[in-house]
Amino acid sequence: MLDAIGAIIGPINSLLYYPILIILLLVVGLYFTIRSKFLQVRLLGEAFRVTVEKPMREGDVSSFQTLMVTTASRVGTGNIVGVASAICLGGYGAVFWMWIVAIVGGASAFIESTLAQIYKKRDSEGGCYGGPSYYIQTALKSRALGIVFAISLILTYAIGFNMLAAFNLQTSFAVYSFYNPNVTPWIIGAVLAAMTCYCLLGGGKRILKVTSVLVPIMGAIYVLVALIMVIMNISMMPAIFGRIFADAFDFKAIFGGIAGSCLMFGIKRGLYSNEAGIGSAPNAAATALISHPVKQGLVQMLSVFLDTLIICSATAFMCFSAGIEPSESIAGAPYVQAALATLMGSFGHHFITFSLILFAFTTLLGNLYYVDNNLAYIYGKEPSKNFMLAYRIFASLVVLFGAAQKQALAWDIGDLLMGIMALINLPAIFLLGKKALDALKDYEKQRKAGKDPVFHAADIGITEKLDFWN
Repeated sequence: MLDAIGAIIGPINSLLYYPILIILLLVVGLYFTIRSKFLQVRLLGEAFRVTVEKPMREGDVSSFQTLMVTTASRVGTGNIVGVASAICLGGYGAVFWMWIVAIVGGASAFIESTLAQIYKKRDSEGGCYGGPSYYIQTALKSRALGIVFAISLILTYAIGFNMLAAFNLQTSFAVYSFYNPNVTPWIIGAVLAAMTCYCLLGGGKRILKVTSVLVPIMGAIYVLVALIMVIMNISMMPAIFGRIFADAFDFKAIFGGIAGSCLMFGIKRGLYSNEAGIGSAPNAAATALISHPVKQGLVQMLSVFLDTLIICSATAFMCFSAGIEPSESIAGAPYVQAALATLMGSFGHHFITFSLILFAFTTLLGNLYYVDNNLAYIYGKEPSKNFMLAYRIFASLVVLFGAAQKQALAWDIGDLLMGIMALINLPAIFLLGKKALDALKDYEKQRKAGKDPVFHAADIGITEKLDFWN
C-alpha cells in the first residue's frame, strides 16, 4: 500500500517541482527583489534595528517575539537532516541553490509578511491575527480560495511536516547498536507522539518551558561547533567552495537528471528549511502590534537569512570540512553524525541526537500552532472542544506513523503538500505585491524624513475596510 502511494506521489512531485514550482519560486522572488531594489541588501541593517523595537503597548507581541516564533518553526530538523539529505542525494551544488532560495526568497518573505500585517484582523482583546487566508479573502475577494489555502496548510503541517520531523528524529538513532529498523522507529515514534499529545491536551507546561529555553541555546552551540570544525579545517575551504560552485553550474549533469540534481534538492530542501513564500510565517507575522507593516516584513526577511545562510550553511560546512564523502547510504542524520564524530568521537552521535530531539519536538508543536490558526479561519471561530480533542489525538498518531516511514515516502509527502501551499500563496502575493511595495515606499519616505514610520492604509490607496491602519 505504502509503496503504491510512493509510486504515485514521486512522479507528481517531479511534475510539480519541475518546471512549475521551481520557475514560480525563482521568478516571483527575483521579481520582488528587483521591484524592491534589492531590499535584502539595502535594508538588512534596518531589519536588525526594527527587530529590537519594543511593542506599541505593554504586554503586546513584539517584532522580536514573532522573529523567535518563526525562526523556531523554521529552525528544525530540516536544518540538519534536510541539508545533509540534499548534499548526499544532490551533491555539493545543492548548497548553492539553497543560498539562492534564501536570497530571492527573502524578498517573497518580506512581501507575504507585510501583506499579513496590512490585512490582519483584530481579536476580542485588541490583539491581532491573520495570514494568507485572510489577505486572499480580503484583497482578492475569495473566501473559497482562502479556505483551500487553509486546508493545504493544515495538511502540510499536521501531516506532511510532522511526519517528516518524527522521521528525521528517529534516523539519528540508526548509528546505535540497539537500533532495529523494524522496531526502534515505532518505539521512538510512540514516545514522541505521547509527549506531543500530553502537551497538546493542556499538560506539559514545564516541558514546553524547558525546551523553549534549551532550543536557542542548542542552536547557538550547534553553530559554534560547526564554526570550530571549519576553523580546524580552514585549509579545505577553497577546495570546498570550488566544488560547490562547480557542481552548482554543471548544467549537463543537472538537466540530464533533473529529478535527482543539486538544483532540485537544493531548492526543495532550502524551501522546506526556510519556508519563504509558502505562506506559513505570515500567520505569526500578523500577530505583532507595530506602527508600520513593513517592519514585520523586514523581520521575517531576516528570519529566512538566519535559517538558511547561517544554520543550514553551518551544517553543510561542518559536513564538508570533515572530509567524509556524501553518499545515499548515509543520507540525513547519519552523515552529520559521522562528520561530527571526526571532532567529538562517539559524543558527536549523542550531540546530534539530542539536538534533533529538541528541534523535532518544538517543531511539532510550532507546526500545530499554525494549524490551530487556520482551523479557526475555516470555522470562523475556534472549533468545538470535541473536534479539537479528536484533531489533537489524530495529530499525535501522525507523529507515530511518520517515524516509521521509509525515507523517500516521508520526504515525498512533505514536498507534495508544501508545494501545494506554495502554488496558492506565490501567485496570490504576486497579484497583491504592489500593496506591499507601496507600503515599502511609504516606510522609506518617512524614515528619510527622520520619523518613526506610522502606516495609514489610505496613503497607499487601499480602500477596503480594514481592522487596523484606518
